[in-house]
Amino acid sequence: MENGAAQPVIVAIDGPSGTGKSSTSKAVAAQLGLSYLDTGAQYRAITWWMVTSGIDIEDPTAIAAVAGKPEIVSGTDPLDPTISVDGTDVAAAIRTQEVTSQVSAVSAVPEVRSRITELQRSLAAAAEQGIVVEGRDIGTTVLPDADLKVFLTASAEARAARRSGELKGADVAATREALIKRDAADSSRKTSPLAKADDAVEVDTTELTLAQVIECVVTLVEEKRAGK
Repeated sequence: MENGAAQPVIVAIDGPSGTGKSSTSKAVAAQLGLSYLDTGAQYRAITWWMVTSGIDIEDPTAIAAVAGKPEIVSGTDPLDPTISVDGTDVAAAIRTQEVTSQVSAVSAVPEVRSRITELQRSLAAAAEQGIVVEGRDIGTTVLPDADLKVFLTASAEARAARRSGELKGADVAATREALIKRDAADSSRKTSPLAKADDAVEVDTTELTLAQVIECVVTLVEEKRAGK
């Protein structure tokens, strides 16, 4: 494989929850020897810090005032992505329902977005081989000049089934409701809403297996590299 000698490539993968973003992004990065960044984990990390620090999540001004305080460090190895806040490993803590239910509110605060966006851009710039960055506003706001932009979609039913499977038997209907609510919050926020970039390739994962989605994205990346 000549991937090691290939030009660095920046890949933005956006889309709502439950479309297979994380699994696809990690696998594509590992297969092509690229770094990997889960931007959602960064927003969860700062939300976890806000919650555990007793910041009023209902008060955007209070959130904005302390957005620069926590030190968030993301490891970009796709086989072992790590995340810590002020030196504490929060990989498990940020996946709790408490954090999940608050992350949209924290993420909507412009000061939080600018702080995390800056972090994301510096990590992308430092990735020598290139990087796969997954999130909701990567192709539109964070890395508008990414070499390849992919927007993953899937039906609400398929996404809820996948997500409740991940959540070990969670109620599918309740999960679907929560996903739709989160989509609405993320798509309607004023700062960097969840949106498909005009030049993104849309991949509907509803009827596809994870392996098929990975293969599709790997092919898109390789085609982009070949054309560079």
